[in-house]
Amino acid sequence: MTKLRLGFDDYDMEEFTQLAAEFGSGKFSFVVTPNADHIIRFHDEPGFRNLYSGASFVLLDSRFMSYVFSFVKRVSAKVCAGSDLTVELFTKVVQTDDVVVLIGGSDAQAQTLREKFGLTRLCHYNPPMGFIKEPQEVQACLQFVESHSPFRFCFLAIGSPQQEVIANHLKNRGVALGMALCIGASVNFITGEERRAPRWMQRSGCEWLYRLIQDPRRLAKRYLIRGPRIFTLLRKLSIEIRPRDISTLR
Repeated sequence: MTKLRLGFDDYDMEEFTQLAAEFGSGKFSFVVTPNADHIIRFHDEPGFRNLYSGASFVLLDSRFMSYVFSFVKRVSAKVCAGSDLTVELFTKVVQTDDVVVLIGGSDAQAQTLREKFGLTRLCHYNPPMGFIKEPQEVQACLQFVESHSPFRFCFLAIGSPQQEVIANHLKNRGVALGMALCIGASVNFITGEERRAPRWMQRSGCEWLYRLIQDPRRLAKRYLIRGPRIFTLLRKLSIEIRPRDISTLR
């Protein structure tokens, strides 16, 4: 049986934060941070695999999956969770006068980020619900990002696979310069709209349980029905750790 190959880049939080700080805005790259749900989608959907193939960096979002990889696949994968990475970049890397683009999130959240981090050049666009199915709306989103290029960072907070679709379009069009990150719901955490799990739950790989308890109606299907499929799908996946590549820097 030929296995699907899923590669993760060999960066932990500190290592990738340093890389992102040095990346600059002379070229374009985009970052994806797969969790268990994304890995299932990677297995099930060839189109999603194609989106991931365009990513410059694939960082493991889930400490739970890191434990699973270690136990089931005998693979040691570093964790660089998207929510934590977003916080690190805003608090340690982004300067007040950096151009930062936020796609998704509310106007109130964008304003919270401006005030919390003293950002003077944060550019925000929130595409309408279901925009990814409307070519003119996709075009409007892409043009907004490109009109604010070069940027230090572009945070794509529009959920998966919409954010990966937009990131790939930006790469293929070749206009935008800077680092784009597919960050899902991370803005909700950094602005205080949602609470993160206690640190001990994050470290033990149980953050998914905390989120389930907080929002069972929305997350029960994902975590209790869809999620357990990961254990049967792992035998069909080859998990590989890619060495760090300093040539990605400016």
